[in-house]
Amino acid sequence: MLDEVVQNEIDLLRSLHEMVVNPEEKPVLLMGDVILDRYFHGWANHLNSFAPVPVVKVINKSESAGAAAHIARGLVNLGMNVRFFCILGGDENGQIIAQQLHEEKVDTSDIRIAAHLSTVAKTRIYGSRESLIDRNQLILQFDEESSEEYPEGVIDKLTKAACKALPGSCAVVLSDYGKGVVSDAGAAEVIATAKASEVPVICDPKLTGLHRTVGATVAMFEIRGLELLRRRSNLPDAESTAAHFIEEHDWQGMLVLGGEDGTTLYQKDEDPLFLPCLIEVPQQLIGLHDAAATALACALGAGRTLAEGARLANAACECVLAAETSRVVLDRKKLMTRLDELSWHFQISDR
Repeated sequence: MLDEVVQNEIDLLRSLHEMVVNPEEKPVLLMGDVILDRYFHGWANHLNSFAPVPVVKVINKSESAGAAAHIARGLVNLGMNVRFFCILGGDENGQIIAQQLHEEKVDTSDIRIAAHLSTVAKTRIYGSRESLIDRNQLILQFDEESSEEYPEGVIDKLTKAACKALPGSCAVVLSDYGKGVVSDAGAAEVIATAKASEVPVICDPKLTGLHRTVGATVAMFEIRGLELLRRRSNLPDAESTAAHFIEEHDWQGMLVLGGEDGTTLYQKDEDPLFLPCLIEVPQQLIGLHDAAATALACALGAGRTLAEGARLANAACECVLAAETSRVVLDRKKLMTRLDELSWHFQISDR
């Protein structure tokens, strides 16, 4: 007979599976930075004759709409509606992103174009030695972005449009990569409007943008980010650091992503909830934050608790960890399969 605690966990995983099957109909309001991700994969069998660097013979390449666009694409893949407020440059990269979002049925009507600016692009080059064993790894990354900032007027109009659309939303995600779409004043206005409308807010900030998360429902960090906050604040451990920043920024919780080290949820006046990673051989980390934000929006938008959202986010992270590089958008079928696998794991472990 299954232990009651184990049975409760199994029941929760099954209910999350059912929630993914029948997601909330109200849209998620997503505001954030967009980046074009480029991937080059090839063989790196020898070094350049003029410098100690590998020569990569490219065998395939791909482009995808990344950063906040990962979340928009993931939400649509989960069968949810999304109001996506972002800014694209008026260049070829911006056109590629807009076309991909349109093809994947992401509503692009709320996207603004800054015609004179270029769209941020990140190019990653992966290589492996041509052999019987594929040991593909990142060799080089280079970033392209404009040195000019988005016009304040464009940001202000985008923010006001988002606030106007917010009362009809089930959740808000602020995906802040520090590129300018989420401004100081804009974040404060969106969060205040969301709180007035009783809509949960999920923030994924850079450490330099913590002041743009005050009042959010939950903020997300990597485990190394939490450690950096601990050192800067001269606090004794992760738990006290999380408690300090939750109090200081008026969050209900902090979700810490550890990749292969699992996920930890810290909340006010509650013990930390640690969720281990059960992927035996993680493949990559790109898109981890975006998958977790997507899952949190799905769960909190359906009225679930932070603890339930953390469980769905951990399963979503495992989907990304197990994925091939450049295939990092959260997939509905894979997430449901992962929830079923976790449920089965608990049944087996209790025997």
